[in-house]
Amino acid sequence: MPQHPAIILVSENRADFLRDEFGRYARDYELFTATTAAEAEALARRLVDEQQQVALFVTEARLPDAPVLAALHGLREVVPTARRMVAAHWEDFLEDAEALRPGLVTGKYDAFLLMPRGQRDEEFHTAVCELLSDWGSTVAAPEVTTAEVVAEPGDALAVAVREFFSRMGMPSATHAPDSPAGQAVAAEWRSTTGTEPTYPLVRSIRGGVIAPTSVRDVAAVIYGRPDSIDPEGANTIVDLCIVGAGPAGLAAAVYGASEGLTTVAVEAEAVGGQAGTSSMIRNYLGFPRGVSGMRLAQRARNQAIRFGTRFFTGWEVEGLTPGADGAPHVLHTEGGDLHAKAVVLATGVTYRKLGVEQIEELTGRGVHYGSAMSVAREMEGVDVVVVGGGNSAGQAALHLARFARTVTIVVRREGLESTMSSYLIKEISFHHRISVRPFTEVVDGGGAARLEWLTLCDRRDGSQDTVPAGGLFLLLGAEPHSGWLPDAIARDERGFILTGRDVPTESWSDGVPPDSLATTVPGIFAVGDIRSGSMKRVAAASGEGSSVVPLVHAYLA
Repeated sequence: MPQHPAIILVSENRADFLRDEFGRYARDYELFTATTAAEAEALARRLVDEQQQVALFVTEARLPDAPVLAALHGLREVVPTARRMVAAHWEDFLEDAEALRPGLVTGKYDAFLLMPRGQRDEEFHTAVCELLSDWGSTVAAPEVTTAEVVAEPGDALAVAVREFFSRMGMPSATHAPDSPAGQAVAAEWRSTTGTEPTYPLVRSIRGGVIAPTSVRDVAAVIYGRPDSIDPEGANTIVDLCIVGAGPAGLAAAVYGASEGLTTVAVEAEAVGGQAGTSSMIRNYLGFPRGVSGMRLAQRARNQAIRFGTRFFTGWEVEGLTPGADGAPHVLHTEGGDLHAKAVVLATGVTYRKLGVEQIEELTGRGVHYGSAMSVAREMEGVDVVVVGGGNSAGQAALHLARFARTVTIVVRREGLESTMSSYLIKEISFHHRISVRPFTEVVDGGGAARLEWLTLCDRRDGSQDTVPAGGLFLLLGAEPHSGWLPDAIARDERGFILTGRDVPTESWSDGVPPDSLATTVPGIFAVGDIRSGSMKRVAAASGEGSSVVPLVHAYLA
């Protein structure tokens, strides 16, 4: 029987008290206590040697043999994947807070809380559950799966499907074709189709086995096709269709549906957009301990569904025919057409390709665009390179550093200061596994079956060096996804959609520009990263998504 993950409680005089408080977790976690930092570190090393996972360290703010920040640093070196909490006794809380809270900024630990003062301190245990949930979704193999993928190791499509499930908050397992679980899925395919399977195979919560040729095939089985919207009823024309379900699109879906608009959202990939790939967003309002992009996106999706929004995931809108003389706008997908009185464009941006052929050929085999949360566990003990200087790159580097031996952030600029938030820079600068290489770009790479090495070039003098690398995560600049739009919708020279006063003056009406988020086509609006001049931040995108709904109401009126 596999061992339960461990929770280690560290306190000189209150270890028994903490153990009693954590008794509610004893069914699913094994509780250990230590009275000193040295004892806790020795215990953690023993558990690691015995291959028992450590999920959480909880330490009192004062330890007899070491400053607590130094103790936490040592514990992180022993178990980089464990979450770390400081529980200060109420007699010392105010005095300790001033000295310890800066450690949160530099990522030395994950939460600073007042030790429980009585039974059912649910505020305290909410924080504990959030940390354990975050650990469970990113470190531990899922106990219960909603999908199974059967594929040969390194199959690029299987990696993409698994990443899709991860971003949708659907725990999945991957099996080799010759494994017992893989053979069972293959047998189900044979009994259903009467043919030999081609891989990958996917069995999902919807039941049945499919042999997808794209992620879209998987999404269609789970979430349906756009042409299934009431094809013969009276409501085939919806009030609002939102194209894209990143933070901007999700906010528009919540506010649109909550204010009485029949609302549909169509997303080409997974709900959450680029933000959905972020391992931990720490500067989003209302989440003091941070929130993963996946959890933020799924909570927003569930909120929108509660108000009546219908989502279609995995379908790319390939064309838009603007309505004329009051006719609805028509959005075209491979799964059918959608008719809407108003449209909100929230398609966001995509990562630019690196453009090195040898490296592109290894996509899915050590090379990944985006943070690729689902493959982070596979980076354990290897050297990883992250290319990009934005917040997404910083968040990816910090998450990968829980597993990888080293993480190198490669940027073409002189540093991170002009493109990354200060809190991320501080965390990165204090992390012993992460280094930054400025004025550098990746020019070559390769390996036998998967990525094994990269060649890095210093842009200042052209010098090159080849370094070992088992993972390359590319989070390069932003390119707007707008090529499918009709010419009637004005864009800037880079392809971002023009709105409001940025619209060419010849498209103004009687010398008055369109509303702030309106495009050159009446009834079509743009929000979030796709909009020219937008601030590329999650909170800003969410604000635009909510702000566009009153404009939609005014247009429909």
